[in-house]
This record gives sequence, structure tokens and C-alpha cells, in this order.
Amino acid sequence: MKVADLFKHRAENLVKHAEFKQWVSPAMREYWDEFLGKANNRQLFTWVKDFHQPANEDVQIPEPIVLKPEAQVVYDELVPQIGDVIHTGDWILVDQDRINQFGAVTEDMQWIHTDPDKAQAESPFKTTIAHGFLTLALLPKLTDSVDADNSLFPTAKLVVNIGLNSVRFPYPVKSGSRVRAVSTLSKVTPIKKGLEIEREIKVEIEGVRRPGCVVVSVIQLHF
Repeated sequence: MKVADLFKHRAENLVKHAEFKQWVSPAMREYWDEFLGKANNRQLFTWVKDFHQPANEDVQIPEPIVLKPEAQVVYDELVPQIGDVIHTGDWILVDQDRINQFGAVTEDMQWIHTDPDKAQAESPFKTTIAHGFLTLALLPKLTDSVDADNSLFPTAKLVVNIGLNSVRFPYPVKSGSRVRAVSTLSKVTPIKKGLEIEREIKVEIEGVRRPGCVVVSVIQLHF
């Protein structure tokens, strides 16, 4: 067995026998301390340094989050609803005029979105379809997030859009279709300012089995 392998084997045994230094000879103790000192400067022996860390190092324990009373009320209401549908929006028409306006704003005027005649002749969908990002842009309206008179979280001072964990477009939204959003609560997490909420949102297309969009949305409620 090589010398390095020998010391590695000995160090592994030390995990089970912390009293090792107590029963070795004084000469061996001195050699062992010298060996550990050299190991501090050698990347090869990082496993030795890890072993040599004091066992009673202070562990940083995160401070518990204390919710404001109004946030606690919302938290207590939402937790039992995890896995349930918490909102179903109204149907919204996605017509050609809406598609054209979105295309003009985003400078995405591809014929598959904006030319009904060419789309009927050449598109596999036989009609124009909405931009995928138009469907995403409609989410605040579809989920009633911009309706101050019909807010899902009326006691929150501020609702902040953190982002989307995933986005899929299983089926195109054809011009003239009506869509609505169905939101399922996935997760509720206390944070310093209030609550972080994760929802799966499906954008349904009227008369179509497959959804036009499925996203995992993350928002924060500040109280």
C-alpha cells in the first residue's frame, strides 16, 4: 500500500474513532499535526482538511419568518387549497385585430399571424394563429390580476410578478378563438415581505381539448 493510500485509509478510520490522537505515541502525534499542516496547502488532501474541522462548529440557523397578521390569514386560507383550482377567468376573444396590434407593437408581422389569405392557402392550420407571447401577455387579464375590483388577494398591498418557471404551448390559438385561464395553486411559501405563491395556469381554448398555453407562474404578495 502506498504511503498516501495508508494515510487516507487511516483518516477514514478516524471518522469512527475520534479518540485516535489519544492513544498514539507522542512522536506520531507530532508527525500527524505536521501532516495536517501541510495538507492545508495541498488541494490533493482536501479530504484531510474536511476531517480536521472542529466537530462543534456553530451551525447557522435561519431566523424564523414571522408573518404579519394579514399575511398569516391569507396563508392559512391558501394552504388547504394547494392542489385545487383557485381561479377560473372569463372568456376573452383573440381576434385578428388583437393579433395585428400585438404584431405591430412587437414588430413580429409574420404572415402566419397577420395574413389570413396566405395562412388559409399555406398554413397547416388554415387560418392565422396568435403569437405565443400574445397569449402570455394576456395572462394578467386572464387571471384577473389587473382588476382592482376583483382581486384574488385584496388585502395585499402589492402583487409582484417574479417570473415563470416553465412555459409550453401545446396547441395554437387560432384567430377568432376565445380563451380563458384556469389557475391551480401549487405552493405557498412565507417570505419576509409576505408570501410567495406558485400557480399552474392553463389557458384553455373554447371547444378545443388541448390548452393553448401552460405555465408555472410565481408571484409575491407584499403586505
